[in-house]
Amino acid sequence: MATIDNLPPLRAVIAEHGLSAKKQLGQNFLLDLNLTARIARSAGDLTGCDVLEVGPGPGGLTRGLLAEGARRVVAVEKDDRCLPALAEIAAAYPGRLEVLSGDALALPLADHLIGPVKIVANLPYNVGTELLIRWLTPPSWPPFWQSLTLMFQREVAERIVAQPRTDHYGRLALLAQWRADAKIVLSLPPEAFVPAPKVHSAVVHLKALAEPRYPADAAILSRITAQAFNQRRKMLRSSLKGQFPDLEDRLLASGIQPTQRAEEVSLEQFCALARAVAQG
Repeated sequence: MATIDNLPPLRAVIAEHGLSAKKQLGQNFLLDLNLTARIARSAGDLTGCDVLEVGPGPGGLTRGLLAEGARRVVAVEKDDRCLPALAEIAAAYPGRLEVLSGDALALPLADHLIGPVKIVANLPYNVGTELLIRWLTPPSWPPFWQSLTLMFQREVAERIVAQPRTDHYGRLALLAQWRADAKIVLSLPPEAFVPAPKVHSAVVHLKALAEPRYPADAAILSRITAQAFNQRRKMLRSSLKGQFPDLEDRLLASGIQPTQRAEEVSLEQFCALARAVAQG
């Protein structure tokens, strides 16, 4: 394994600080620094950017981000056992790593960052989807970040990039693709991690659009898609029954057949329906 900096190999760091991964924290450590540098590169040019990382653990991806030229990395770590290892990285990259101790779901992360901002993280499995939804649903758009480069379980990654009429297509795909360009940029087998999870993983890159892909009220779109996909196998005339008056007329005006199911309806059509509902 090639060296990307003058710090010890990650296995040595983990052994020195007793950093066995904790299942309750959703931890699975990446030890191959070539791989962490590759993930960092998949986020694009990091020079001149602040990078937010959640769940750095022993700092493999952190080192990749810094070695690839990130102006500054703000790393949020809930596990206090990892802080001494991260402090060693901060000392090796003076002034370029800020470590926040705490829960990423509870901290005002944007307050610690100076734009332009990219978010790059091997997200803990137990909070990954919740963090993604928060980043995709800020009070105003565009968000504080330019792009998200995030590792998920492969199934979650496929849900983010899914297209209509596929098994993985649902609300997460609509939410992500309404406001961002999303693609899978890297796949990883279980043996890339310590401990090895039971599932494959994938890195998804999402680039924020300047404005949503199609006009729609966010609250109405969220309500309609939640109801539609809550009963995804039912025809929309049934799954949306009682949600608003003149249901079938509004569906037809949006280019949707009342007999279609949610999994057959495109993002553009759902946005058209949200606009039709907003008209009262």
